[in-house]
Amino acid sequence: MKNIQTLFQTLNITPQNLTLYKQALTHSSYSNEQNPPQEDNERLEFLGDAIVGLLMADYLYSQSKEDEGIMTKKRAQAVCERSLTIYAHNIELQNYLLLGKGEKNKDFNAKSIIADTFEALFGAIYLDLGYLTAKKVFHNIVLPHLAKTIYIIDFKTQLQEIVQSEKKTIQYKIVQEQGPAHSKNFVAEVYLEKNLLGTGEGSTKKAAEQKAAQQALSKVAKPKDLLNNKGGKEKELQ
Repeated sequence: MKNIQTLFQTLNITPQNLTLYKQALTHSSYSNEQNPPQEDNERLEFLGDAIVGLLMADYLYSQSKEDEGIMTKKRAQAVCERSLTIYAHNIELQNYLLLGKGEKNKDFNAKSIIADTFEALFGAIYLDLGYLTAKKVFHNIVLPHLAKTIYIIDFKTQLQEIVQSEKKTIQYKIVQEQGPAHSKNFVAEVYLEKNLLGTGEGSTKKAAEQKAAQQALSKVAKPKDLLNNKGGKEKELQ
C-alpha cells in the first residue's frame, strides 16, 4: 500500500480529517479482519455516489444547451462503474486500498471495488473540505479522461430510453443476495409491468442491474420488440 500522503499530493488537497480518508480506503473485507472491526467505506460510498453524480450533472449543464435526455445519457455513461474505474486507475487509487487477505487473493483490481472506493473518496473530500474542493478535484482528475468513456455502453440507460419512448417504465428488483458482507453476490431482475425482461448477477447491485438490462436487450432482434412482449415472460412482480 502506498503512502496516503502521495494520494493527497496527486489530488492537490490538504485534508483536515485524516480519518475520513482512511475510512474511504477501507474495504469491508479488511474491516472484518480487524479486532475490533474498523469502519469501512460503504457509507462514504453512498454519499460519494450522489456527489459524483451531482458534479457530473453540474459540469454537463454548464457546458452545453443539450436537452435533459441527452445530458442524462451522458451522465450515466460518464459515472458508470467502468468509467469510474478509468478515473480511479489514473490516480492509482488501487494502490492505496486496504483489502482483506481473501479479497486480495481473489482479484485485487476488481472494477466494482475500485469504483466504489472512488465514490467513497469523493464522499470523504466533500465532508472534509466541502463541495467547491470536491468540484476542483473532480475537474482535475475526471474531466481530462472523460473522452475515454465515450464508447462505454450503459445498458440500463439504453433500456430506459426504449421504454420511455413509449411512455412506459421499468423496475429493477434485487431478488437474491448471497455471501459475507465483504464478498457479496447479487441477482437482479428487470421488469416491464409484469413481464420479466432479464436477469443479471454481479458483485454489486449496480453491476447486477446492468447485467439484467444487457440480457433484456440481447434477447430481441429489434429493441422495440421488448415493448411488444417478444423478449419477456410474464412473472408476478412481488
